[in-house]
Amino acid sequence: MTEQPKTLPSKYNPSEVEAGRYQFWLDGKYFEAAGDSEKEPYSIVIPPPNVTGRLHLGHAWDTTMQDTITRMKRMQGYDVLWLPGMDHAGIATQAKVEAKLKELGTNRYELGREKFLEKSWEWKEEYASFIRSQWEKLGLSLDYSRERFTLDAGLSDAVKEVFIKLYEKGLIYRGEYIINWDPQTKTALSDIEVIYEEVQGKFYHFRYPIKDSDEVIEIATTRPETMLGDTAVAVHPKDERYQHLIGKTVILPIVGREIQIVADDYVDRELGSGAVKITPAHDPNDFEIGNRHNLERVLVMNEDGTMNENAGKYEGMDRFECREAIVKDLENLGVLIEIEERVHQVGHSERSGAVVEPYLSTQWFVKMQPLADAAVELQKGEGKVNFFPERFEKTYLNWMENIRDWCISRQLWWGHRIPAWYHKETNEIYVGKEAPEDIENWDQDEDVLDTWFSSALWPFSTMGWPDTEAADFKRYFPTGVLVTGYDIIFFWVARMIFQSKEFTGEKPFNDVLIHGLIRDSEGRKMSKSLGNGVDPMDVIEKYGADSLRYFLLTGSTPGQDLRFYWEKVESTWNFANKIWNASRFSLMNLEGFTYEDIDLTGELSLADKWILTRLNETIEHVTKNTDKYEFGEAGRHLYNFIWDELCDWYIEMAKLPLYGDDEAKKKTTQSVLAYVLDQTMRMLHPYMPFITEEIWQQLPHQGESITVASWPEAKAEFHDETASKEMSRLVAIIKSVRNIRAEVDTPMSKKINMLIEAENEAIVTELEKDREYLERFCNTEELTIATEISNKDKAMTAVITGAEIFLPLEGLIDFDKEIARLEKELEKWKKEVERVQKKLSNQGFVAKAPEAVVEDEKRKEKDYLDKQAKVSARLEELKG
Repeated sequence: MTEQPKTLPSKYNPSEVEAGRYQFWLDGKYFEAAGDSEKEPYSIVIPPPNVTGRLHLGHAWDTTMQDTITRMKRMQGYDVLWLPGMDHAGIATQAKVEAKLKELGTNRYELGREKFLEKSWEWKEEYASFIRSQWEKLGLSLDYSRERFTLDAGLSDAVKEVFIKLYEKGLIYRGEYIINWDPQTKTALSDIEVIYEEVQGKFYHFRYPIKDSDEVIEIATTRPETMLGDTAVAVHPKDERYQHLIGKTVILPIVGREIQIVADDYVDRELGSGAVKITPAHDPNDFEIGNRHNLERVLVMNEDGTMNENAGKYEGMDRFECREAIVKDLENLGVLIEIEERVHQVGHSERSGAVVEPYLSTQWFVKMQPLADAAVELQKGEGKVNFFPERFEKTYLNWMENIRDWCISRQLWWGHRIPAWYHKETNEIYVGKEAPEDIENWDQDEDVLDTWFSSALWPFSTMGWPDTEAADFKRYFPTGVLVTGYDIIFFWVARMIFQSKEFTGEKPFNDVLIHGLIRDSEGRKMSKSLGNGVDPMDVIEKYGADSLRYFLLTGSTPGQDLRFYWEKVESTWNFANKIWNASRFSLMNLEGFTYEDIDLTGELSLADKWILTRLNETIEHVTKNTDKYEFGEAGRHLYNFIWDELCDWYIEMAKLPLYGDDEAKKKTTQSVLAYVLDQTMRMLHPYMPFITEEIWQQLPHQGESITVASWPEAKAEFHDETASKEMSRLVAIIKSVRNIRAEVDTPMSKKINMLIEAENEAIVTELEKDREYLERFCNTEELTIATEISNKDKAMTAVITGAEIFLPLEGLIDFDKEIARLEKELEKWKKEVERVQKKLSNQGFVAKAPEAVVEDEKRKEKDYLDKQAKVSARLEELKG
């Protein structure tokens, strides 16, 4: 369809521009994947946010990158699926719901499992609506017709399928092991859900007496409360100090229990006394030693971190309270040797912040080695997952090659309940999608699966798997790219890769784009405790979504952290204002101009040829860099083109024909202006979707929405190298004149005489052709262009490529200052010559760099030498 251009409001107001626009996109169904077999499919699954609260700046950053990719791919003609969804976030959501119940004076046990899950679903619905409203505010082009949730029926079926298949292959097993236990949320944690922090602690040294002897053996521990569960003392078999004690027993202080001295290669005889206490129920290494020596496992704590009946008189005490009491008692017994102050790494629960307790428990595990081996092997072939930046592949492989079995059971109610039943009378375990037929004889496992177990299936479970004939699974899997932070490479990226390889035989995505964390302006991680968090909705309210998006996209390179500055968001808002004002001016000069009126076959001016050439180059740069996920680089090219070239130069130069009497020139300029603005808005659209749609709708255009307009392509017929060089010289002259005027405080409104000494007649001809621009933008009284200029003694000078400019500003020139200025300029050119010659003398650079790059450096050398010579000659004239 053809639109008559309208007028934009005089002031750019983001809230007005953005209001209602998202609904326009949804109503047009522009974000919905078509399933069109004629188009090449491209898909991304959103990293599902947790339904625990509102989205933060990190989510905004992550999803804006995905939106930029999908908007560009859609415009490039792909059938794009960007699949939205959310994660049930087991531990985190249950903790939130339980906290809410506590405020109401009740708890999950009083409610019962069924009622508690009802409350959890209510929470999910409430917070899912918050998240969707934030997605809308950010302008995310999601296909809501395919939205998924990790606890929906289809994904639950996929989870059961995977559990059962892994169990049948012997890759899921149930066993008693030392696991990471969170006493606050009372659940197991996987290794990567434990955050280690340096803590100022103590190292306690004790004497354990040898039975029937005057000898003692010294041990040391950071957790004295666990000594109540000691069942041995271990020494190295080759440690000569203790060989005579191996096989004897010691008396465990306070408890009075006799425990054996065993020999084990695990013990480091160089560390401390060379003897270690063994507590198989409370330490993973002691657990392994206990297995080797058939030691009893004595559990001395309850699930909530209090001491149990095996702790004797300390029963009921909190573990840290018990620590203080037992140390005092050991001191009174005279067996405490010393307390050494020491900084050590202490594990904390990623979810609750509680100190993690190594704890003996019966849990479900995934046997990781076979799965990890297959995923590592995948990275050796052509079908590997490409990491951006590449260095993160090493991070991923290092973890996969040193993997431990994954504890997948969680002592929660909110989540995928483990599909296992235990016979009430026998030891039989039944695993299946449905309950056993004689259900009255079976009890289902009370636990649920780790949240990451279902998230690991996200790229294919959301597409309809395990139905391998599902239309979306066949068309859109594997996905194009996963965008995520480096902090969840192990949690999520690795698990998606090995589960996808195991169950689909393919990688889950072609690329992984890794970004960093958003930090405050001082480089600190944003947190509630520091009070330095920034709500993306607050930023949008103040500056608009487009300004926030552009800042997030262009403020960092892949893999690096991003610092948040309000000032930088404000500068992107200024950029949006610049775009708005330039577009408004253009539209006022396109009144009555339609899409059919655009005609680029007429006689183009230098400015027209130049801006079309620069548009071509910018399209190439933006396309290439966005394809490589180098959003900062793409944004830099866009910014420079729009602000410096389109707004500051072309539009200013376009005013000459637009305000002139030549109707043919005016129409050509209108055509170029309309075309360039249209193409620029399309390029900018993935970065700033709201303002570009608003402006594009007012421009002469075809189609319903810029979201489905075609992506710009560079056109060979618009590339004019000669015009680029000519314009470059013209801009250099005008900038030089403006700089000189500023130095001697001569305003642009004051007319001046200007002399240009060109290197040859060709440049004279070129500049004469551009006389109108020079007279208008330098504001000259008289303009002389020649190969030789005689009356230049009392003039200020500027040297550009191919010419020298002289401004005889008599009475305004301080020649001492002019000499000082030229000496400074001479020093600049000397340094440039030195730099480029050093580069060209480097044989490694000359041999390895592309020929075009080497030639460009040689051209620079010639240019800098020429400028150096001219400035030097001018200095001699002035000093003479």
